[in-house]
Parts: sequence; C-alpha cells; structure tokens
Amino acid sequence: MSQIPTDLKYIETHQWVRVAGDGTATVGITDFAQDQLGDVVFVELPEVGATVNGGEEAGVAESVKSASDVFSPVSGEVIEINESLEEEPEKLNEDPYGEGWLFRVRLSDEGELDGLMEADAYADLVADTE
Repeated sequence: MSQIPTDLKYIETHQWVRVAGDGTATVGITDFAQDQLGDVVFVELPEVGATVNGGEEAGVAESVKSASDVFSPVSGEVIEINESLEEEPEKLNEDPYGEGWLFRVRLSDEGELDGLMEADAYADLVADTE
C-alpha cells in the first residue's frame, strides 16, 4: 500500500501539493507514482519564473522503464526548483514527500485548492488502480 500523507492535496495524475501559510506551495509526485515509474534516472523541471497552470504539464520524470509527464496541481509562478534532483534523481524514489519534492510555486488562485482531492479520496483512487 502506498504512503498517502493526510496533510497534502492530490490530483488524479498522482502529484501532490503542500500549501504553506504564505501563499506558496510545494509540488511533488506521490509514492504510488514513483513506485509505478520504477528507478528514476532523470527529472526535467520548469524554470524558475515560469508560470504553471493547474492540471497542465510542468515537467517530466524519466525512469529506466518509462517517461511520465509531471502535472502541476495548482497555478502560479515557479519560485524554486529542487536542483538536487539534477544530480540525485533517485530522491524521487527514496523520499517522494520530503527530499524528492519537485518545485515551489507562488499561488495565483488559492481557490483551486478546493477542487483537489483530500488524502482519503486519493487513497480510493489508488486502491482502484492497484
């Protein structure tokens, strides 16, 4: 069974978002997603200053067996990327909710968060997929 932290919001494409109290949010892929990908060998992230849109492609994670688009759960300006993933993409596999985060955004519409899944709904989605 995949780990599904209850303090995050999720989207159907297996990305999560952790909202900070200052109008910013951190984005990553779920434990389920990294498990499905297998050993991640390369990560392409958006550029700092770029605008990402909720539900749209924001990067790519490549593993030894496939490449998968990474979608942003929220809209906003990218304010930071996890540069350590360039040298250590395996952090996505080892710690998808911690050291393996992908990027941080300044939210442009906090109302989008209301449309994202809570942990229990995401757990149901994963259970239906497994």
